[in-house]
Amino acid sequence: MTRIPQAALRGWIALSAFATVAAAQDAPPAVDLPSVVVVQPKSATPSIKKKAPIKTTAAVTTTDVPQALPPGSTGDATNNEPGTGTAATGSAAIVPDTRSGSLSVPNTDEARADLRTIPGGVSLVTDKDYKGSTPSATIKDALDYVPGVFVQPKFGEDSRLSIRGSGLSRNFHGRGISLLMDGIIPISTADGASDFQEIDPTAFRYIEVYKGANALRFGANSLGGAINFVMPTGYDADVFGARVDIGSFGFHKLSASSGAVAGPVDYFITATAQEQDGFRDHSDGESQRGAFNVGVRLSDDVETRFYLNANRVRQNIPGTVTRDEALSNPRGAFVRPGEPAGFLGIGNDNVDRDFERNLDSLRVANKTAIRLLPGTLAEVGGFYFERRLDHPILLVVDNKNDEYGGFARLTNNSLIGDHKNRFVAGISIHNGDVRARTYRTILGGRGALLSDADQISKTTTVYAENAFSVLPSVAIIGGLQYASIERELVDLDTIGNDQSRAAEFDFWSPKIGFLWDVSESAQVFGNVSRSSEAPTFNEITLNAGNVLALDVQDATTYEIGARGSLPGVTWDVSLYRANLDNEFQCLSTGSVGTCTQINIDKSIHQGVELGFGAELISGIFEPGSRRDSLWLNTAYTFSDFRFDEDAVFGDNELPGAPRHFLRAELLYKHPSGIYAGPNVEWVPDAYFADSANTLSTKAYALLGAKVGFDDGGRVSAYLEARNLTDETYIASTSIATIANASSALFEPGNGRAVYGGVQVRW
Repeated sequence: MTRIPQAALRGWIALSAFATVAAAQDAPPAVDLPSVVVVQPKSATPSIKKKAPIKTTAAVTTTDVPQALPPGSTGDATNNEPGTGTAATGSAAIVPDTRSGSLSVPNTDEARADLRTIPGGVSLVTDKDYKGSTPSATIKDALDYVPGVFVQPKFGEDSRLSIRGSGLSRNFHGRGISLLMDGIIPISTADGASDFQEIDPTAFRYIEVYKGANALRFGANSLGGAINFVMPTGYDADVFGARVDIGSFGFHKLSASSGAVAGPVDYFITATAQEQDGFRDHSDGESQRGAFNVGVRLSDDVETRFYLNANRVRQNIPGTVTRDEALSNPRGAFVRPGEPAGFLGIGNDNVDRDFERNLDSLRVANKTAIRLLPGTLAEVGGFYFERRLDHPILLVVDNKNDEYGGFARLTNNSLIGDHKNRFVAGISIHNGDVRARTYRTILGGRGALLSDADQISKTTTVYAENAFSVLPSVAIIGGLQYASIERELVDLDTIGNDQSRAAEFDFWSPKIGFLWDVSESAQVFGNVSRSSEAPTFNEITLNAGNVLALDVQDATTYEIGARGSLPGVTWDVSLYRANLDNEFQCLSTGSVGTCTQINIDKSIHQGVELGFGAELISGIFEPGSRRDSLWLNTAYTFSDFRFDEDAVFGDNELPGAPRHFLRAELLYKHPSGIYAGPNVEWVPDAYFADSANTLSTKAYALLGAKVGFDDGGRVSAYLEARNLTDETYIASTSIATIANASSALFEPGNGRAVYGGVQVRW
């Protein structure tokens, strides 16, 4: 195993010591944020039970102004309060970095208050926004109403995920977005690649989306930013909860969870078993997932929390097909009967070769939070995970990941004269070793060994950010990040030439912005930031004849936006332009979207991200304080991604994402807890699948509807219908340089489907 860089550790210790000493000085004085006081249960013998949040004297109440539902939220029909979809809604009265329950994990309102300190595109999705009205099976269920996030289904729980055009040239798995659990446990691997099958949306209390360089606090350094999935703790979990979901294409899922507090200890545990036949041939799969965390309050100002996450996924892969096949036979898998066997093995399609993606993973972690002084919070933690991948495709991929790392972060709120100041600094380390083997495939079984290598990645990121309030309502924010990245391939086999190679990347990413609190519930923000992204092993470890030296992908992003709420309306809008150098792009492609990566000289990613919610009518049948209402919730994304005077493709559109993407919902809510309404997913224009702009998808509109009951009590239920008109459409596409009618690049979307579920909790 590799060592944690000593220079990085020494730098962090020095930085922490400096910041701690500075915070302890008599001048400037600290903001009056009192330390947390533990309230013990009244009984003499501690027993496991629900416990009121630990008290603080900092303001922790939400504004009393009625607010509109954020995009995609069903909210609470009992008291007609909205759900919690934007960073600004409902948290203006909470002091950032307040912790009223767990010291190491903010609750939903506290997390939203923390996001209000970021001068750029961020979103917060709570479990209320999707758990009660969808099967909560994929990340699309959870993130569908976040503007700027393009997430479309592929097969099983796999998806195509992109933020602001990140990772569009990655035709399988993910790249360009850091995926984490609870801010410490990486879902992404050490080289920056990511998978989605290990994510169970039912396990989380809320999800934070940080777009681009706004993800600095996690050491993320890519165009897409970061997504942080946060579990409940014992302080905000039900003592017991269970749900069952069933639906079309043989889908069924069973979930159970429990959480409570006993004296200084709290815990949360959840488990899910899921199985489906799938809409397409050869797309059946099953998964079992579990997650656990336990926190121990060592004192009023110190809490340590341990995490465990385990996953078992077995998934067949139907594969990409041609445009004509996707639209004429959407249920079909990639099949090419009669083709001769090639060097890699016997069989030439997904069915013959029994394409599968089978994962087993285990993650353990610890995070400790220490309130050093009023207004000063230190957090440290570490993680280890191992994952085994058995992946029969054109060949059999056998990977075993051993990865470890950690983080440390210091947050200080203080006064400089009469001006508020917020300083954040930290270090993030993620190292990994992948034993990567490939075998010849014999109808899905293993034949001769083709390659054997160690893929070693080391990433160390150091960052600091300071927000200084030049006026009581206006802050200027400056940040800087340094990343040191190593990639090393050690060729262990004796087949052919030695393909061992290594590369080192290091870069600085500055950021400057402003944040204007127009009112307690409205903000205007802007920033200019730099982000950089190193290639993953999938880009730099191709066969010897195809190896290309790749440079770091750089982006300079200009962003301005606003977020907030007024009685009956919420909004969250960002306008951005990113000028990219050396963007990763396809050079060529095979018949099924296997893409050799190159750097293109210059490209542009720009767009508009709009989340909007409005109460159209209230008091239709039930007037008064418990009135019924009709809400409109929308998430619209405009994306203009293109080459910039490229020598070959000029100003062509970059392939892989639609220019316009709209999700909208009209929802009637009754104070009894009943809700119902239609929704739509609309891609009004086809988008290209190749850089030459010769082959495109098809425009589509999907109509859906939902009806359910949730009065905030022990039982809730929903019924959701999707694609009511049984539209045949293309959900996502791989990309190529130049494609034609025979290019198998497309993933058909699911046909008409109905899902239903019941939840109980107490």
